[in-house]
Amino acid sequence: MSRIPESELILNARGAIYHLDLRPEELAETVITVGDPGRVSQVSKHFDVIEVKQSHREFITHTGRIGNKRISVLSSGIGTDNIDIVLNELDALTNIDFDSRTIKPEKRSLNIIRIGTCGSLQGDIPVDAHIAGTHGLGIDNLLNYYLLEPNEEEGQLLQQFITQTQLNSQFSKPYIATASMALLKNFVTDFNRGITVTCPGFYGPQGRVLRLGLRQPDLIDALTKFNYGQYRIVNFEMESSAIYGLGKLLGHQCLSLNAVVANRITKTFSKDGTAAVENLIVKALGIIEKL
Repeated sequence: MSRIPESELILNARGAIYHLDLRPEELAETVITVGDPGRVSQVSKHFDVIEVKQSHREFITHTGRIGNKRISVLSSGIGTDNIDIVLNELDALTNIDFDSRTIKPEKRSLNIIRIGTCGSLQGDIPVDAHIAGTHGLGIDNLLNYYLLEPNEEEGQLLQQFITQTQLNSQFSKPYIATASMALLKNFVTDFNRGITVTCPGFYGPQGRVLRLGLRQPDLIDALTKFNYGQYRIVNFEMESSAIYGLGKLLGHQCLSLNAVVANRITKTFSKDGTAAVENLIVKALGIIEKL
């Protein structure tokens, strides 16, 4: 087995992986990712015990237990560039031997569940509602650096998306990956379902106008009107497609759960986004501890 050089797998002085500052034993097999570093404690306050607290830059991790269930909650920061770091380093912690710097012959699979916020793209999904994304559809370009190949259903959805929205030539090449069905089946009651689109920014890439004009001013309409069979686009945010795509390539089970804080169709914003997220955390943890 080839040894991974120091320049590729970077470990710090305590033998932890560089960005996350975690050693393998400090990570649980169930990982909750949140964008906001402040949201880590909002999740871990529900743990019965916290065993590990580590932080480096925007990456904060608490590992603990609810009953017998060991869980890590980790802040990723905003955007798919950070998810590139987080997913690759989570996998390295799980499937690379740090002593020999070689890939382990037997691979382990993590359950990785994002708990985040999003904007609704459908008038019938109001602020404060919860969404479980069936697919992550990226217009951010990250997974085009990897060998991600869509399956037949994903390929059909992707082609229909490009045809209906024309978001291929002017922007990055869209890509798509499916949520873990093993996880998704547990999040049914009070969860809206549909395709989550991941954007490379918050303003122009999500159709917001402050002082700058947009190259595609009808972006919101194009996403909202997309439909193919039973599928429609229900929300957008800035991380899910990378989690789904990298998770698929690395063999992990991934799901993105989001609280709606803005409805871009009705032009409304949650009056208490913190409460909406807290409700999602409590609901999700009640399910996760039983997985």
